[in-house]
Amino acid sequence: MIPDELIDRVRSILNSHHHQAGALLPVLHDVQAEFNYVPSEAVSEIANTLKLSRAEVHGVLTYYHHFRQTPPGKHVVRVCRAEACQAQGGDALVAHAERRLAQSSLTLEPVYCLGLCAIGPSIQIDEINLHAQVTPGKFDALIADLEGTP
Repeated sequence: MIPDELIDRVRSILNSHHHQAGALLPVLHDVQAEFNYVPSEAVSEIANTLKLSRAEVHGVLTYYHHFRQTPPGKHVVRVCRAEACQAQGGDALVAHAERRLAQSSLTLEPVYCLGLCAIGPSIQIDEINLHAQVTPGKFDALIADLEGTP
């Protein structure tokens, strides 16, 4: 994307929040929704418009796990890291997922609760599809479907 087009789209998002006190988080959410991450080129524009320092914007951007600073892979796979899932084998699932996706075009991200605490460990694919009681075998089958492999 041409940087001028990117900045124009960011300005449009900023304009939609000009009336809102504490607009930084809603702006960052909307920028990520628009681009699937928060481009570094957008940080200065956001900071200037909201009368914040770049460090303040960067601090919020890096504090929250939800925000990405680089484009994600073809699909985003979130593995629950909350205590309930850990107690049901979540640590082993995370280790398996890290090995399985090491050379993949998919993005692996931690999440700290998917609301399926009683039937963990759980994963989420592309912020839409929730899967519970995920074993390494079930994980591999879901990933194979995403990658289009048998």
